[in-house]
Order: sequence, then C-alpha cells, then structure tokens
Amino acid sequence: MNAPFFKFGLFGDEASLIVAFVIGIGFGVFLEQAGFGSAKKLTDQFYFRDMAVFRVMFTAIVTAMLGLFYLAAVGWVDLSLVYIQPTYLWPQIVGGLLLGLGFIVGGYCPGTSLVALATGKLDALVFVAGVFAGIFAIGEVWPSITGFTESSNLGRLTLPEVLHLPMGLVVFLVVLMAVGGFWGAGALERRFAAPPAPVAKEEK
Repeated sequence: MNAPFFKFGLFGDEASLIVAFVIGIGFGVFLEQAGFGSAKKLTDQFYFRDMAVFRVMFTAIVTAMLGLFYLAAVGWVDLSLVYIQPTYLWPQIVGGLLLGLGFIVGGYCPGTSLVALATGKLDALVFVAGVFAGIFAIGEVWPSITGFTESSNLGRLTLPEVLHLPMGLVVFLVVLMAVGGFWGAGALERRFAAPPAPVAKEEK
C-alpha cells in the first residue's frame, strides 16, 4: 500500500486501513445527509430536474484537485506517489457506458446503493444483490475478455501531459469549467423543473 503520507512516515498499513474506514463512514453519512440515498434524487439528474449529484461530485473533484495542487506546492504531498489508474481507452469507455446505464435503470451507483441499503431501502438491497451477481459473473468470464479489457492501453495520463500545459493553468481552467458547469446546471434545472403538484381545494 502506497500513499503520499508514507513519504513522511506518519503512519503504516494498519493505521491507513483505520483512517480509510473512518473516512468511508463519514463519506457515507454525508451522502445520506445530501439525499443521495434516494433513487429519485439520483435519477432526477438524468432528466435535468435536480443537478445536485453533478454539483457535489464536481465540487469534490475540484476540492481534491486544489488540495493536491497546493499541498504539493508546499512540499507536503509527493504527487509521484499518488496512484493514477492507467488509461485503457475503449474498455473504460464501454465500462462507463455500462455504469451509466445501470445508474439510470437501477437508480443508484455502487456507492450510493450501499448508503441507501444502510438506511433500509428495499430497492437498494435488490441493487446490491445485482452488483454482487455481476461481480461473480464477470469473474467467471474474465479470462475470455482480457484481450479487450487490456486493449488500447495508453499508460498513465494526466491533463497537463495530454494538453502540454502547466499544472497551475490546468487547475485554473478546471475551476473555470466548474463555475460554468454550475451555472449551466442551474439553467437546466429551471428549464426542466417538474411542475408543482396541484393544491387540493378545500371543500366548503
């Protein structure tokens, strides 16, 4: 197990697992408090009625990016020790489409389904059962599809490397993109907002 904090010897493997567990529990609590344990709230994003998921996830990306950028700038984080998943272009495109399709049909992603399950939602139980069934199925057929899953390997790519731009400029551009995305999300919500429910008239 590698992490930037190992460079400074702040904690070892066992402590890392405890820290990860605590962070995971906290993350789940915040997801539930934000309403992400509701399939309706999650699927409303695909109808542009509620873009909270987009806002929260984009905010998380920008926060992590800014944190890593400034912590690396002051020498507290060694970016060379941060794991970056290699880019397998076509397998990841297909995987992303399948995840999106499952998100729309099931109303959850794997993480939010566990949050919903923790609050006792039956549809989340069915979704999680499907996740485990899928894990078992892909494990059975994995040897026969490794030719595809290991294809189009582009290696470890980052935006500064691909765009040939300084990291600071890329960070600035992503922040601008986030601001524009938040504005666009608000415009979509206003355009596609569900009509208010009719108010029942009181009988005289």
